[in-house]
Amino acid sequence: VSLVGTQPKSLTDALDVIRAILADGVRLGKVSSEKAELAMACVTTGTDLKAVLRGRKADLLIETASENLAAKIAIAREADELLPPHAVIATNTSALSVTEIACATGRADRVLGMHFFNPVHKMKLLEIVRGLATSDDTIARARAWGASIGKTSIVVNEAPGLTTSRMSAMMGNEAMYMLMEGIASAEDIDTALRLGFNHPMGPLELGDLTGWDTRLAVLQYLHATLGEKFRPCPLLVQYVK
Repeated sequence: VSLVGTQPKSLTDALDVIRAILADGVRLGKVSSEKAELAMACVTTGTDLKAVLRGRKADLLIETASENLAAKIAIAREADELLPPHAVIATNTSALSVTEIACATGRADRVLGMHFFNPVHKMKLLEIVRGLATSDDTIARARAWGASIGKTSIVVNEAPGLTTSRMSAMMGNEAMYMLMEGIASAEDIDTALRLGFNHPMGPLELGDLTGWDTRLAVLQYLHATLGEKFRPCPLLVQYVK
């Protein structure tokens, strides 16, 4: 696995997080120390996609840039020129158009969405998104790869916010409205969802984990495409600013 990022510090931080996750796995008896060391040895990093892919026959590239369509299109376009013809390009977008990203490449049938959930090493769901041109073979390959790393996949047709982001964005936005209106504290709103609905995390702490800038970007896109019910809460906008 090669991990590519624009900032060297982000790559160093990522390796530290992976190392800590594996250490926890060893401590809990979920993985042997030998397998943990082998896993770390399999990860390389780089800041230049072209240099990382040079001479490699990669089968799958997963783009995880922030929710910015132009940035995702630029990565897909560059990857398309560097990857072998059979390779699949997946975007981890939670709301944006897979089809628009795919159109920047010469392999639209081998581009799809693969939406993971935080924390990725614990969350079992993988939301696979079919663009207008995504082939059945590409979907099958993505589902098989997901199963090989222990994920349960669902397949959804491209739509703003997919399934999970639409529901999560609305819930997080409503929680922020309740906080703004003084209905309850952030802690009590989160406790209500955890203990009343058996959610592992409350909507506000989930926003803290995901990043409210990302949450706002998703809401703004949903508001523009799906209408007024997704208008971002003014308190959320203020916090991000």
